Amino acid sequence: MNVTIIPAKPEFTQQQANRQLNAAAYARVSTLADEQALSYEAQRAYYTDAIMQNPEYRFAGIFADEGITGTSTTKRKDFQRMIRHCKAGKIDIILTKSISRFARNTVDSLEHVRLLKAMGIGVIFEKEGIDTRYATNEFLLTIYASLAQAESESISANVKWGKQRSAKAGNVAISYASFLGYRRGPDGKPEIVEEEAAVIRRIYTDFLAGRSRQQIADALTAEGASTPMQKEVWSSSTVASILRNEKYYGCALLQKTFVSDCITHKVEVNAGQLPQYLVEDSHPAIVDRATWNRVQEELARRGSKRKVKQVGTKTQQGKYSSKYALTELLICGDCGTPYRRVTWSKNGQKKVVWRCISRLDFGTKYCKNSPTLEESAIQDAIANAIKEMASLNPAFLETLKTHIAMGLRQSDAGEDLCAVQLRLQAIEGELAEVILLETQDGNQGNYDTQLERLLSEKLSLKAKLASAQTEERHGENEQALHAQFIADLDRLRHHPIEWDNVIIRQMVECVRVLSKDWLRIRFRQGGEMEVAMG
Repeated sequence: MNVTIIPAKPEFTQQQANRQLNAAAYARVSTLADEQALSYEAQRAYYTDAIMQNPEYRFAGIFADEGITGTSTTKRKDFQRMIRHCKAGKIDIILTKSISRFARNTVDSLEHVRLLKAMGIGVIFEKEGIDTRYATNEFLLTIYASLAQAESESISANVKWGKQRSAKAGNVAISYASFLGYRRGPDGKPEIVEEEAAVIRRIYTDFLAGRSRQQIADALTAEGASTPMQKEVWSSSTVASILRNEKYYGCALLQKTFVSDCITHKVEVNAGQLPQYLVEDSHPAIVDRATWNRVQEELARRGSKRKVKQVGTKTQQGKYSSKYALTELLICGDCGTPYRRVTWSKNGQKKVVWRCISRLDFGTKYCKNSPTLEESAIQDAIANAIKEMASLNPAFLETLKTHIAMGLRQSDAGEDLCAVQLRLQAIEGELAEVILLETQDGNQGNYDTQLERLLSEKLSLKAKLASAQTEERHGENEQALHAQFIADLDRLRHHPIEWDNVIIRQMVECVRVLSKDWLRIRFRQGGEMEVAMG
């Protein structure tokens, strides 16, 4: 038996090729800084010369991405274009500076190298001296790619640490290009743009007047006001983001979101995973704090309202409706369910009435005594009640004014807050002294009891401080609400009162249907009044 050895063919080399290779280069810089821009141009020039001066290569193009992250190839447009050219057979070999220029993600790097290798296309990494056409180089490629990814993760951790330190120091960054109401001042600090600030104030005023976010958006679009991104069409979500943004009352909450993975660049809402920092009075306010707080309360209130009944649906939780004020206010005195507006038509005559939703859905099973009320009669009764409150009860107004003035003069809460803050500062000093004494004492544990007492007091005072601050904000909101209520009544005292959805929402909290003849009206300042129908 004879065995003939057939020698293995040597691996493919450029010198053995019968034709020139279509050579392309890929270049990338990490930032848009001036020095990096020079590096970007230098790489383009270098690879153009390297390919054109090599007789074994035919120039197939330079592909370059500028200022784009290297941890993911999905956002690099020229990289993706280069891959498409490879699949179309236009490229035989790719030159690049290093693995970190090609990708800092190990998975992406290996995936694309293997994809290219399967198509017979090699990648030459100059810095590492790796040519992927040779099988023995994949092990080295894996190691270098892992090191590049580790470097990216280290840089990401350093950036995150730097941002946390900056936030802790109270440094507030504002993206002026996409932030309505402010611009960078001559001193580098935010200054108010009055024309844009007027739009912000109007959004807050209209929202508190009962208009929906979509109504506000539609009105701004119709008037040609520019959005924060300088677009012509406003959306409900844009209005919502302005209403919720604490920067408009002069504060900044830092680290509301964070990048959880430097490879996928996934951004998560900070729900307690990392500390947040509230920087107060960091820049001029466009709306006062009491107005901002009232808007947050109104947002929460609308979010918890029962759904406006739609034909063919059952009563359920849903979104706020701004079409009719009574949809928000009118409640059945028998079962507690909201009323719904219904149009009756008989013999060509239409009449608008309001009926209990439970009665409409289920008959008398759950609500036996709710009356059907004509809309005009309800409106007249409420308007008369407001007129009576405004013109026939001046003593009531004076009493309200007195209570508000007394509340404004009270400083106990402020003094309590000041005392708590001073004590917290003192505790920090005492803790530092005790810790120093313990480190100097050879017997560990001698100061444990004292440390526990101070830490316990610190936690208790912090809880008390948070509670007092909440009460203070609530008091400010109540005072602003009452003051607005009195101003509205003073304005209406000597004027005829007509039905107006905005005024009714501002002044009335609830209208309970007691019977077909009587309503009980609860005003936003807390007073109640029973009025007759018809």
